[in-house]
Amino acid sequence: MVPAALTTASVSGVAGMLAGLALPPRMRGWAVGALTAGVGVAGGASGVAALGGSRWSARLPGLLPLAGVHLAADALSGLFMAVAGAVVVAVAVYGAGYVAGHGSHGFGSRGAQAVLPLFALSLVLVPAAASVSTFVLLWELMALASLLLVLAEHRGRAAVRGAAVWYAVMTQLGLVLLLAGLMVYAAGAGGETFTALRSGTAAMSPTVRGLVFVLTAVAFTSKAGLVPLHAWLPRAHPEAPSAVSALMSAAMVNLGVYGLVRVGFDLLGGGPVWWWLLVMAMGGVSAVYGILQAAMASDLKRLLAYSTSENMGLVVLGVGAAGLFAHAGNEALAGLALAAALLHVVNHSAFKALLFGAAGSVLRATGVRDLDALGGLRARMPVTAGLFAVGALGAVVLPPGNGFISEWLLLQSMIHGLAVPGVTMAIVLPLAVAVIALSAGLAAAVFVKALGVGFFARPRGEQAAAAKESPPPMLIGMGLLAALCAALALVPGLLGEGLDRAVEAAGYAGTQPVSGGGLRVRLDEVSAVFSPLWVVGALVVALGAVVATVRWAGRHRQRRVRARLWDCGGGAPTARMAYTATSFAEPLQRVFDDVLAPEQDVDVTHARESVYLVEWVKFRNRVPDRIEHRLYRPVLELLAAAGRSARRLAGGSVHVYLGYGFFGLVALLLVLVVGW
Repeated sequence: MVPAALTTASVSGVAGMLAGLALPPRMRGWAVGALTAGVGVAGGASGVAALGGSRWSARLPGLLPLAGVHLAADALSGLFMAVAGAVVVAVAVYGAGYVAGHGSHGFGSRGAQAVLPLFALSLVLVPAAASVSTFVLLWELMALASLLLVLAEHRGRAAVRGAAVWYAVMTQLGLVLLLAGLMVYAAGAGGETFTALRSGTAAMSPTVRGLVFVLTAVAFTSKAGLVPLHAWLPRAHPEAPSAVSALMSAAMVNLGVYGLVRVGFDLLGGGPVWWWLLVMAMGGVSAVYGILQAAMASDLKRLLAYSTSENMGLVVLGVGAAGLFAHAGNEALAGLALAAALLHVVNHSAFKALLFGAAGSVLRATGVRDLDALGGLRARMPVTAGLFAVGALGAVVLPPGNGFISEWLLLQSMIHGLAVPGVTMAIVLPLAVAVIALSAGLAAAVFVKALGVGFFARPRGEQAAAAKESPPPMLIGMGLLAALCAALALVPGLLGEGLDRAVEAAGYAGTQPVSGGGLRVRLDEVSAVFSPLWVVGALVVALGAVVATVRWAGRHRQRRVRARLWDCGGGAPTARMAYTATSFAEPLQRVFDDVLAPEQDVDVTHARESVYLVEWVKFRNRVPDRIEHRLYRPVLELLAAAGRSARRLAGGSVHVYLGYGFFGLVALLLVLVVGW
């Protein structure tokens, strides 16, 4: 089934590209949407087959000169293929309705529609790569396709071009590091196929193995959007079309986690403690910093982008904990932590694609991303509001949201890991538990803000007051994702065997950390059982009891009389009196003032007649990305200064240029002679 499904996905992707180039605008969106959905269905089917235990490999020597194309599928790659396929199907249906509002420009243009199926195909094929050359080729196809899609609306907004430049630079720097790390690995192992890499790892020195891990880990965490390599994420996600944002945030960033697990566990076979402490540090910082920035953001899509950084941080925290437990000799806890991380990848993909879809629905209806200018959308867009609430429930890590179960598993692994002896465990694991708890609490505040300010209260702008519900294809696509969120929340045990196989494929055979039927999840090694369906049933019964009690108690009170609310003579409340996203986040900003370093400025303009009379006062409050401000800005300023200085070298003289070439050639020959 795996080769047939991957062949079908490839054919659908190429056909979708041709349809995007050749068909007229009226037919283009539907045809490309259908063929992209075909890519998702076929890719998801191949992933499910691999996750179910099917193993497959193939070599296609004629497709790539010298090296050939090597493909393989096991349970680990199958998990990421299945997740990517499911997201692609829902987003393809959603995108068919989304593109209807763009005509033949922006996301509806020939170029964007032709690239979309290729991007979807690359998301499915990257986990199936089984050699360095194949992996790098598909990785770069994914990067270039996503870059072109980010640029889809560059004619309408100048910010799109700036975001694309950031994304292009960061992704290409990541590619350079990835290519360097895999080249060193292949040279040390004596081959470029994953089979040769596994067999050659034992003969490599610890220094070379550490170098390979650091280079590849930095590249993979950059793609996952982890701090401090996250600078592209809050720029590219808001400026890309919402369907593309959903694919990038719910499928593409997952492949950074896949690469980290594949190289760190499967190929390199684990490593020393410092590897995993580095990974956990990046994950923990990303989780806390990402959700803090999300709490400060008033741009809805920027808020969701920083939330992605937070959730990927939690996933990588679990991956690092798995490596730490494995090094300590406790493979049972290592398997549990890795299973929790992989399950959170699945859950995050479902609710984040839904949230970006709802954000795109709001943007299509209002043309506004600023929460401070929204409000009142629950009455005007009730279906979108309900679907956003489902996604937000998964993101706030509370039952019955689907994000709760995976973070519960992650916490279980950390808490039971405290019994593992060692000073490192005693210091690191309590900090990890604190990070998970803090990020969960802040996530609740973030999505209460997004839902309450954006969808409730009164409209704070003309665009929000005139909003209308999105077309049926967009609602159907979001409905599919909401159904997936509900299934993951109520019956996560259905994934138990698949997660066990994925953990086994990563190198922990026989651990079987998660088991149980659809109604419960059982952790075999730590003696814990969780039944989400019973928890939901208990919540429904408790809520019903509270409502019945309130109604019963109300019968014995005096008759209610409707009267006008006393307003102290100030008149009826207006939308200006309601909380905005900025005012809602202000208490959190004060608490974390030293971390966020907000910038405030008050500009007072006095009247000409007298300095004692004030004409107007302007107040500015901005919370910049502090890491970007402290890390990236000095580097950019240094590069700009070097560029200005380098202009002196280009004087326009041909003789000078020939001299540069001569001395450069001599220097290169000297280096080669010394090195030989």
